[in-house]
Amino acid sequence: MALKATIFKAELNIANMDRHYYQSHALTIARHPSETDERMMVRLLAFALHAGDALQFSKGLSADDEPDLWQKDLIGGIELWIDLGQPDEKRIRKACGRARQVVIYSYSGSSADIWWRQTGDQLQRFTNLTVINLPPDISRALGKLAQRNMQLQCSISEGTCWLADDAQSVQVEITPWKSAEDY
Repeated sequence: MALKATIFKAELNIANMDRHYYQSHALTIARHPSETDERMMVRLLAFALHAGDALQFSKGLSADDEPDLWQKDLIGGIELWIDLGQPDEKRIRKACGRARQVVIYSYSGSSADIWWRQTGDQLQRFTNLTVINLPPDISRALGKLAQRNMQLQCSISEGTCWLADDAQSVQVEITPWKSAEDY
């Protein structure tokens, strides 16, 4: 018998001074059985950083041909493709060919560093690709915010994000390893 996804609910209030985006989102997040709280919260952080009316969680780990989050235009074209972790160069090439903008959020400390050393040079040619690395202490701290029902505040200003609930706050410095030309 296959394991089912665990459902999380999040009320996410976003104040993004960098993009002048101020909105509240009631989110239902399906955490795949193989997904950790840390990875799920990195997905939530990526949502907060790129939030908009059309941004949505995809099937993620359940579908090989979909990113973790995406934003489509009115005719189904992919405007934004967001992946987490350390995708291989073939997947990134495919994403860069299909989407106007691709963002990868890498985390996991030394394995992310090794992945970047091995693939970073190959990825420089993709002008629509941004790669952001989250230090392991930050992604672990994000994982500690995970609860089945969450009330979260997100403030973003000058490339710094604060994600908090009533008990704790996590500060995230957004420092890209690679920036897209129009990011």
